[in-house]
Amino acid sequence: MKKISRRHFNRLSSAVAVGSLASQGKSRAAAGRTGANVIFFMTDDQRADSLGCAGHPVLKTPNIDRIASEGARFTNAFVTNSLCGPSRATCLTGMYSHNTGVKVNEKTFPADQVTIFERARKGGYRTAFIGKWHNKHWGRDREFDYYFGFRGQGQYQDPIIQENDKPEQQYEGWIEDVLTDKSLEFIEKSAQEKKPFLLCHWLKTPHQHCLPAERHKDLFSDVFFPKPPTFDTDYEGKPKAVKEADLKIGGTGPTSYVQDWDEFMRNYHRVLVGVDENVGRVLDKLDELGLAEDTLVIFTSDNGYFLGEHGFFDKRLMYEPSLRIPLVVRYPRKIKAGQVLEEFALNVDYAPTILDFMELPIPKEVDGKSMRPLLEGKPVQWRKDFLYEYYAYPDWHYVKPNKGVRTKRWKYIEYYDFPKHEYELYDLKNDPLEVKNLVDDPKYQDVVAQLRQRLVELRVESGDPDLRFE
Repeated sequence: MKKISRRHFNRLSSAVAVGSLASQGKSRAAAGRTGANVIFFMTDDQRADSLGCAGHPVLKTPNIDRIASEGARFTNAFVTNSLCGPSRATCLTGMYSHNTGVKVNEKTFPADQVTIFERARKGGYRTAFIGKWHNKHWGRDREFDYYFGFRGQGQYQDPIIQENDKPEQQYEGWIEDVLTDKSLEFIEKSAQEKKPFLLCHWLKTPHQHCLPAERHKDLFSDVFFPKPPTFDTDYEGKPKAVKEADLKIGGTGPTSYVQDWDEFMRNYHRVLVGVDENVGRVLDKLDELGLAEDTLVIFTSDNGYFLGEHGFFDKRLMYEPSLRIPLVVRYPRKIKAGQVLEEFALNVDYAPTILDFMELPIPKEVDGKSMRPLLEGKPVQWRKDFLYEYYAYPDWHYVKPNKGVRTKRWKYIEYYDFPKHEYELYDLKNDPLEVKNLVDDPKYQDVVAQLRQRLVELRVESGDPDLRFE
C-alpha cells in the first residue's frame, strides 16, 4: 500500500496527464449528457453540529464546508431510524426500515431489495461501493463495477478489505486514507472511459473507539471540551425506557466504554479532521479532471450521536443529538451556491434525489421525496412532520423499541414495553434541550391527542405493517 508521502506525491500528477483527463471530462459534458455523476459520502455516527460550517467552536472542516459554500446546507436533516445498518439500507432504497426488512444492525439485506446501484447500472452508470456497507453480506452479493469494502465495523489501522472478488487482505495505513486512494482510482478510470458514475464512499469514521491517523494523534491536546448542560441530569419525568438505556458515559456495563471525557472528545474530533482531509482529496480530483461541474456531491452521516447530552453517548433514542445529521450538497450545474435550507430532509430522500439528478426514474415504492426541487429553488409542497422508528431491542444498549413524530415545534414518542407503554412530549420551541416531558401535563392533552393520531397516520401512509403495537 502506498505511504502517505507517496500518496501526496501522486496528487501532484503531471500537467499533461491531468490536462488530458480534464479535457475528457469536459468533452463528456459538452456531448449533451444530462444526468449527473454522483459521489455520496457517508460518515458513521457524525453529529449535525460537527462541521465548521455548522458553527463548531473548535473543529475546522474546510473541505466539507466548501461543499456547503458551493452548494447547499440543510439545517434540519434527520434519520428515520438512528442506527447504522437500518439507516444505510434506507439511504440505498429510499424506504423506511419497516419496508426494507433491515430493522437492526448487521441484518441480511434482502437480495430482492433494489438499490440505487442496480438502477444506476441499468441506466448506463459505472458504479462503485467503497467502505462500510455494514449489513450482511457487506455488499458482496451485489453487482458493482468496483467494490472495495470490509466486514462489520472494520478497523481504523491497517484494515482488512476485500477488493472485487479477490480474497480479503490487509492494507497498510489509516482506513480513510486507504479508502480514498481507491475512490480516486475509480474516478480517474471513469473519466478515462468517459462514462457517468455513481460512487458511494462510506467511511468508518467517527464510529466508537475512534483511532486517529498518526499525523493527528496530538491534535486538540490542549483543548478541554465543556460538558453539555444536561450532562448531569437526574432524568426527572423521563420514562423508564430512557432511564434504563445503557448509554451512560462513565458507566460500568460492557458497552460503557467512555471513561475519559476529554480524550473521548479529542479522538472524536481528531478522526473528523482526517475525514475532511480525504473529502478534500476527492474534491481536488474532480477539479483536476474537469468533473466538478457535472458531479453531484452529497456529504452526510448514517445517524447522529450523543456527546454527553442527558449523560449519554451513542444514538438510538429520538432525542435531537441522535436524530439530527449533517447534510451538505453540491452540484454546480444545477444548485445555486451558498444556500441554507431549513426544510425537513430525511434519509429516505437520498435515493430519490440521487435518481432524480441522474435523470433516472424514481420508483413509486420509495417513501422519500426528491430534494431536487428544493435544491434548485423551485416551488414545491414539502413535509411538515415525519415518522421515526427504532426496533433493536434488547441489543447492546437496551433501548426499548419506539416510534414517534416530529413537527417543527413538537416531538411525541411512544415506547413499546408490553404490557405498559411509555410516552414523551417535548416543546422544542421552549425546551430545545428536551428536559421537561409534558406528556402528562393537562395543558397539553390536545397536542398529545393530535400527535398520537398523526403518528398513526404516518405509519399507515408509509405502509407500516407493525400497527399491532397500537
